[in-house]
Amino acid sequence: MSGLAAHDGREETPATPIRVACYLNQFFAGIGGEEAAGVGPGCRDGAAGAALGLQRCLGNAGQVVGTVYCGDDYLAAQPATAVAAVTRLLARYAPDVVVAGPAFGSGRYGLACGQVCAAVQEQLGVPAVTAMHPDNPAVESFRGRVVVVPTQSTAAGMPLALPALARLALKLGRGEPLDPPGAEGYLPSGCRRNERADAPGAARAVDMLLRKLRGEPFATELPLPRYDRVPPLPPLSTTDGLRVALVAEGGVVPRGNPDRLPSAWATRWARYDLAGVDDLTADAFETVHGGFNTSAANRDPDRLIPVDALRALEAQGRLTLHPRLYSTVGNQGSVAVMRRLGAEIAADLAAAGVEAVVVGAT
Repeated sequence: MSGLAAHDGREETPATPIRVACYLNQFFAGIGGEEAAGVGPGCRDGAAGAALGLQRCLGNAGQVVGTVYCGDDYLAAQPATAVAAVTRLLARYAPDVVVAGPAFGSGRYGLACGQVCAAVQEQLGVPAVTAMHPDNPAVESFRGRVVVVPTQSTAAGMPLALPALARLALKLGRGEPLDPPGAEGYLPSGCRRNERADAPGAARAVDMLLRKLRGEPFATELPLPRYDRVPPLPPLSTTDGLRVALVAEGGVVPRGNPDRLPSAWATRWARYDLAGVDDLTADAFETVHGGFNTSAANRDPDRLIPVDALRALEAQGRLTLHPRLYSTVGNQGSVAVMRRLGAEIAADLAAAGVEAVVVGAT
């Protein structure tokens, strides 16, 4: 008998490649750098820019049928209009899955990727996946709705990000369910699903305890959030002679918002002159915070930042008010970004000799 396997003469039909459409910003699409950040939505057939690397990772299993791009500034300035236009362009390619990014540590780009992925899933019914650094401010906003692959903070991590994106894109494009984040390689979404286990909970808990006691690796089934603990300093015995500064996370700015401080997802802070200002009047100051009803605060901004009260104490000789107001917006901000902004503001205050800070709340 021959060692060759029998063949019935029928050819196997190769699997149809998954249709992949990509969303990129102006830089990764090869349009230009910051000078091109205002470019509007556009598209190119096939793979372009960073999508060329994704195509190599997809191999014959997937085909990048179109690359849609938009400038970061353009989308940030008019998100609803821009995302709608980008979604329409992506729909032209009838994709099985949409890949956005990687955005790495870029806040503007990350938010754009999250918005585009969410819109594609909600409006087109097409699965989407993106990639960015875990501290990107978009992660906290979109990880519950969009699959997010963790990356390094800069584009130096592209060689690691693209294979992970390609693998998940193919799985999503085929309609296959994803395994848990730890096994599949994406960031936890915050959603928990019931699964049937081989052993009851008590047995699994004892097994984890024994592994821990033996120094063996184990993974909890219920990871708890971790929050920074900042030990408070002892209370001030007196404010006499202290240099006190005001810091706002409620987005208090001069009227007209000259520095264009964002109403949400802030990645920067601003500093404003309080010299000669005894009261924050409605005609001179406002709040641009997008997370609460600002009507009362805009009628009297001192409700957020009590300049009038501190000036009264200063007039009594009980303190000296630092002549600068530090302002940012905490609405939708990621913990990592807020930690960075706080450190930057604190360093500036320390350099100015400030000894105490009043942080106005929203």
